[in-house]
Amino acid sequence: MTDNEYPSPYMLMEDILGRCLRELMSKPASQRHLYEIHTSPQEPLIAAVISAEHAAELVRVLYIQSLFK
Repeated sequence: MTDNEYPSPYMLMEDILGRCLRELMSKPASQRHLYEIHTSPQEPLIAAVISAEHAAELVRVLYIQSLFK
């Protein structure tokens, strides 16, 4: 395969983590694996690169935490 068949990654948006998570989760589930979020690490839950799977789990955790505030 050539580089032309696999283009380089590019940025879709730059925003706060919460908005990036919402944007990712608004994508069809079948396409989310194509995306990842790059951020400053916020240990222990948030790595520098967040995969779509990790983002979905993070959204669930944050939602549950918001219920108890």
